[in-house]
Amino acid sequence: MPGLARRTTRLSGAWRAKTSTMAIWIFVQYLICDNMRFSTLLPCLLAIAGPVLAQQGNLNISNPGTAAYESAVVEIPWATVAKAYPQVDTAQLRVVRADNGQEVAYQLEKKGGSAVQNLLVQVTVAPKGSVGLVLSKGKPTPVKPMTYGRYVPERYDDFAWENDRVAFRIYGKALNGRSDNAYGSDIWAKRTPELIINKWYKQNDYHKDNGDGLDYYKVGLTLGAGDVGVFLNDSIQYIHNYTTWEVLDNGPLRTTFRVKYDPYTFKGVTVTQAKTISLDAGAQLSKIRVDVTHTAPGALPMVAGIVLRPEESPLLLDDKNGVLGYWEPKHGPDGTIGVGCVFPGKSGGMMRKYGHGLARLAVKSGEGITYYSGGAWDKAGLITSSDAWFAYLQAQANRLRQPLVVTTSAPRKAGR
Repeated sequence: MPGLARRTTRLSGAWRAKTSTMAIWIFVQYLICDNMRFSTLLPCLLAIAGPVLAQQGNLNISNPGTAAYESAVVEIPWATVAKAYPQVDTAQLRVVRADNGQEVAYQLEKKGGSAVQNLLVQVTVAPKGSVGLVLSKGKPTPVKPMTYGRYVPERYDDFAWENDRVAFRIYGKALNGRSDNAYGSDIWAKRTPELIINKWYKQNDYHKDNGDGLDYYKVGLTLGAGDVGVFLNDSIQYIHNYTTWEVLDNGPLRTTFRVKYDPYTFKGVTVTQAKTISLDAGAQLSKIRVDVTHTAPGALPMVAGIVLRPEESPLLLDDKNGVLGYWEPKHGPDGTIGVGCVFPGKSGGMMRKYGHGLARLAVKSGEGITYYSGGAWDKAGLITSSDAWFAYLQAQANRLRQPLVVTTSAPRKAGR
């Protein structure tokens, strides 16, 4: 009618595709009911439906286990993405939930190369539940960085990394020989989802709590918060500090870097080590891959460990489930830090020795060890007791035993 503005509604690519597909289905049913020769029109229908169906891809993420995945970063091989969505364009890719159309944050992981290796998506999947994702062409909403890591030359070659929950650092070669030298991993107590590494180093006052948290964890000449060492003649041999570094990916959902160490000789055995460390948004634990070459005749005995304080405090040595956990004594007004390691499968035994909680490991030359290590601070408000911390570590072990399954089929049931 004259004088009335025309109303239009913009539909998303996924809804346009669904509407077009439904129209085709109705038309086919009409042809069948009208006893028309369906076979003669099939090529035409495929020609119409083909471009419509090619506009999107479908993935399903299912959780076969009993532990929930809360805002977890899920790694989907790029080959699986390309199979589900052959027309995928990395410059124009939107990912939404199939059940409600809500956009899903993602990252294209390249592992230091130029080609995409994995699609990383952040989702919540209930126990025994599933989540369907729709991939389509479009401009994604920018994702706020939730992980970060960098080399810190202004602080004796530290390398620091963090996410929206925790922060860590390891020590570089410039610290060797100094009175304040340290070997193991350090954990920073933070209680903000904001990234604080640059801020804290710039302020140079991070041993005091200025509102975001502080660094009060003492490492010294120990394994600190879950580092590894050689274990020869029933004693821990420390591999000292890293000498070179390389950032492979740096957010927004996962930060990965690699550090290498100079060869060290222990009891006549020369050992060379490299670590690849990654931290996902929303996680308390980093994933650590330790690659080792050595001159030992067989498997080299090693340990992963957590330094223990003089005061009595809860220590969990669960070799059966691959969980090493420690809830430190309260550090005055600074609160309490929990530290832990999770090992896929069983370790070679766990023990309390040499002022550490230790998990025995062994590695042949040219092979590697993968485990998870990290911590939590009670004043961050997420994990506030030893029971809660040990439960978190056990749940992570359960997830490793029953990982998420990604398929290109349509979801059978909606998750949260």
